[in-house]
This record gives sequence, C-alpha cells and structure tokens, in this order.
Amino acid sequence: MKRLKSLKLSAILLAAVLAVGACKKNATPPPFNEDVDLDGKKINDSSLIHPENYLLSAAILNPTPADLSKYVVITAHGFSATNFEWSEFNDWSKGKTDLLVSRVLLGGHGRDYEDFKLATWIDWQAPIIEEYNKLRQMGYQKISIAGSSTGCPLVLNLVANNKINTDVLKHLFFIDPIILPSNKSLSLVKVIGPLLGYTETTMAPGENGYWYKFLPEKALQELEHITKKERKELEKGIVLPSNVTLNVYKAEQDGSADPASAVLLDQGVKTSDGSSISVVMVNTDMHVFTRLRGRESITSEQRNLQLQTFQEIYSELKN
Repeated sequence: MKRLKSLKLSAILLAAVLAVGACKKNATPPPFNEDVDLDGKKINDSSLIHPENYLLSAAILNPTPADLSKYVVITAHGFSATNFEWSEFNDWSKGKTDLLVSRVLLGGHGRDYEDFKLATWIDWQAPIIEEYNKLRQMGYQKISIAGSSTGCPLVLNLVANNKINTDVLKHLFFIDPIILPSNKSLSLVKVIGPLLGYTETTMAPGENGYWYKFLPEKALQELEHITKKERKELEKGIVLPSNVTLNVYKAEQDGSADPASAVLLDQGVKTSDGSSISVVMVNTDMHVFTRLRGRESITSEQRNLQLQTFQEIYSELKN
C-alpha cells in the first residue's frame, strides 16, 4: 500500500513538473528568427498586401463575358503552409488561355505565430468559401477547387455540409489529402500538446518564410479536429453534388498523410449517380508532390510527375 501511494505521489509530482514546464514554454515565444521565419512579425504572406496578385476576385474586378467563360480553379494549400504551395500550378496555368487560377490563403495563415495559434479550422476554411462565393456572384460558371494536404478535408467539409451553392462547381482535385495523418501521435495532441506548447519543424532554406517553423499545440489540435471530423463523415458516407467530380492523387509513401487516406476517400465518397471517384496512387514519397519549388533537390522524374498531374487536372476541367 505504501509503495502504491508512493507511485501515485510520484505521478502527481511528475505531472506538476510537466505542467510547470509547459506553462513556462507556453509563456515564452518560440525562438524564431524575425528576418527569416514566417512565425515572426516582419514576414507576412504577400497576398495580404497585394491580393490582386493571388485572388481572381481581386485581379479582375469587372470580368468580361470572355473571362466568365473560362475555367476557374481555386486552390487551397495545406496546414502551416501558404499559397506558395500552388505557385507552380499558377505559373503553369498562364500558358492556357482558357484557364484562370485563384490562390487562396487559408485563414490564420501567412501571418505571425500568434495569429496562427489562435485560428480555428473554421477560420482556415473561411477564405475558400469567401472566394468561391465572390466568383460565383461575379458570374463565373465553371469553378473547380483544388486542395493539397489539409486543404482537402477543408474542401470536403464545405461541400459535404452544403456551405456553398454548388450550382457552378464542376470538379474537386485533392493532392495528398490528409484524412488520416501518418503521425498517429497527433491523436494525443490534446493530452501531450499542453505539455509541449509547440513543436519545431525543419525545412529547406528555400522554404523559409513560406511555412511556419513552429507549430502551436492549439493549431495541431485544430488539425486533429478537422481530420477526425472528416473521417467520421466518410464513415457515414458522402454523396457529391450533382455534376461534381472528385479526383484524388495520393503519394504511395507519405510522412504527413497516411496513404490510407485515399482508401477512406474511395470508400466514403460517391458521385451523385453512385459512381466511384477517381483515385490515383502516385509512385513518390514526396508529400504534396506537385510542389517542387523551395525543395533542396528535385529529379527529372519528379518534374515530369508534376507537369503530368497539372495536365491531367486541366484535361479533366473540360469533361
């Protein structure tokens, strides 16, 4: 009995020590570099200053009938990233006279660490809805949405829960959707998160300023929340709106999004006529393989895979 009491006391003391440590860590800002890291107050995403260079609704205030007849792709990036993640697709699209791209910055992203820390997954999703609604109201008739990583469950959620009028929505494209995280410890973030305060990530020099280096435990809890929510919705089954298709591209090896995410989508989503969605497993170990810019090294095979996927997305728009 004495030993049991001793063990209980030790556990209580350990929890107290960890709690104190967590308070100290949470009270102290991460050691980010103001001149390099997105986490600081000096570097903000350029779309916050010049939205006309990123958002179609801000770039063309008075679209012509010719503009309104073009294919439009709204892009949504992943957790802790920025619209830089879709910059190569945007550049590639400029070679197509009938294609317009609108790169959305998720809510709470592209700003400093505190803004990122306080934003909820609903905040992240809001700009996607806002841009879609603006473009629809402006008269665009052929709108599609492409998501990468966490952008995918955010898009799936807004469609499955009727958060937009889908009368002009045509296609959904998911690149490495994170429905089931590869790191299963994310499910414990509510328990261990407060003890950590934040986690530090590593990135290539070319990625500095475009991704958060420090991930607040509150933001990780939001990531766990939205992915868990969509897994539950997929278990119940999701039927896409009439005339809307979904194409999924998933890396066979992925340190961020478990490849089983593709299986969950394949099993849980059907088109309005009961058909299966398109799922392509891609022979790569690169998360969000369509984004090569900023990485330390790329191969010709990776470049070819990126361009092939861009072309397949473009071709699908015409169906």
